[in-house]
Amino acid sequence: MSAASLGTRVLRQGGYEAATMLRNGEQLVLAIALPLLVLFGLVVTPVLDGFGGSRIDVAVPGVVALCAMSTAFTGQGISTGFDRRYGVLRFLSTTPLGRAGLIFGKVLGVGLVLAVQLAVIGTAALVLGWRPDPSGLLPALVLLIPGAAAFTALGLLVAGTLRPEATLAVTNLLWILLAVGGGVVLPADILPAAVQPFIKVLPSAALGEGLRDALVQGSINLPALLLLTAWAAVASLAAIRWFKWS
Repeated sequence: MSAASLGTRVLRQGGYEAATMLRNGEQLVLAIALPLLVLFGLVVTPVLDGFGGSRIDVAVPGVVALCAMSTAFTGQGISTGFDRRYGVLRFLSTTPLGRAGLIFGKVLGVGLVLAVQLAVIGTAALVLGWRPDPSGLLPALVLLIPGAAAFTALGLLVAGTLRPEATLAVTNLLWILLAVGGGVVLPADILPAAVQPFIKVLPSAALGEGLRDALVQGSINLPALLLLTAWAAVASLAAIRWFKWS
């Protein structure tokens, strides 16, 4: 019997990665429960009043960005960190899957989980009255790709250089800090003027602002797209350079 092709191996690994993340209770809370709570909280409170559009219209893009960050950065970082600790990464890298196949499988796993998140959040948002402009859906998808790539690379960089316990602490702490003050859920313009220039160059702010422009105004935010692409490229190169497989 002939060996499965690289594409088949990557698909199977991606399915395994996605299933592992969705079966993990802590990551399921990060991926589904917390974004739903944030969405509901932003809709029933006046926090987003005055930022153009209804509360639900402004809230959904930020929550979608939060989903990408939770899965690509926190979820992938934690799972990869513990895979590295228990020797899973070193073992899989020596199989026919190889290191490249393993990385592609992890990226695919992030994409599959993100698709589940978007389906759940999108359904909840529609129930709450969200009526997106169809012209903004494609720009939003275009922004999500480099956004998810940037956060996946950052998650792998943290997981490949720190101990698993430190990875757990760092990724969760950064998730909280970026969610609250990183321009993801709340627009950077709501933050103190002194920190806005710094916040606006973060990938979190670029993804949040870009998705708001896409889903609220139906436009593509080119500076945000370029910034996310740059973050994805730099973080990927850093992960390749410093990632430790064991």
